[in-house]
Amino acid sequence: MRLTKARVKSFLPKRPKSANKGTFGRVLVVAGSEKMAGAAVLCTRAVLKTGAGLAALALPKSRQCTAAAALPEMLTLPLPEEDGVISCRAVPVLQHFIETFKPSVLLIGPGLADAPFIIPFLKENTLPAVIDADALNALSRQKDFGRMLRGHFPLICTPHPGEMKRLLKEPISAEEKQREVYAKKLSALTGGVSLLKGFHTVITDGKTVYVNPTGGPALAKAGSGDVLGGFIAGLWAQLGTAEGFDNKTALKAAACGAYLHGLCGDLAAKKLNERCVLASDTTEQLPFAFKKILQR
Repeated sequence: MRLTKARVKSFLPKRPKSANKGTFGRVLVVAGSEKMAGAAVLCTRAVLKTGAGLAALALPKSRQCTAAAALPEMLTLPLPEEDGVISCRAVPVLQHFIETFKPSVLLIGPGLADAPFIIPFLKENTLPAVIDADALNALSRQKDFGRMLRGHFPLICTPHPGEMKRLLKEPISAEEKQREVYAKKLSALTGGVSLLKGFHTVITDGKTVYVNPTGGPALAKAGSGDVLGGFIAGLWAQLGTAEGFDNKTALKAAACGAYLHGLCGDLAAKKLNERCVLASDTTEQLPFAFKKILQR
């Protein structure tokens, strides 16, 4: 079914007047590498902009100072690295941080490149997780990634068509009904929610299917997927903290994130023209997108 403004409005997390930052969840973002540190900042900024209470960015140690200067509102966790990517020595560091920070949601993947820690870390993970970008590519190289993930933690996978092709090991058609089939297949494999990016993004838990009507060519730009991942993780942190972390809140968060992201792209295109929109411009349109959805 097509997502509508009314449905998205009904899904959005509430903002009680008595709230504190703990009310709206904590997100741990594991992202970035020597060549793609910007991806880490883009998605973490998006997490906070959606209304999550706290965000911590775990990234290569050499990029910590740059990232902290770019977004002073977040915490940073420097991780061991080798050849510009996060190394396997980061796994115990992350586990110790999780014990103390107690994140509500994990977002892993943007800008990680071919980092060797991804699979060992995911095998130990128990946090609700948004799995994106290079984390999906790492999973696609595992013989039975579905069994590794299914039932171990609630999750949302957010592949673009190329990543979906690698995960399912089959060609991906642009035909809308067929895209719904692919998203359902991935949900069946992982037991979680799947979001297949692209024109008319598809979101499903394997049963209910939403098709997003917002967005257009303005979003066809590097970094857009990182912002979308941040939107989804930030919204799920709020919804899950209030209602529980399961496929129900995961589906709501993914649907809201996709609709808001597309709407932000549409608003940015109207303001700047669709050629000139950067991924960071979409995040800056988020306050106006929220107002548009929430207005009576």
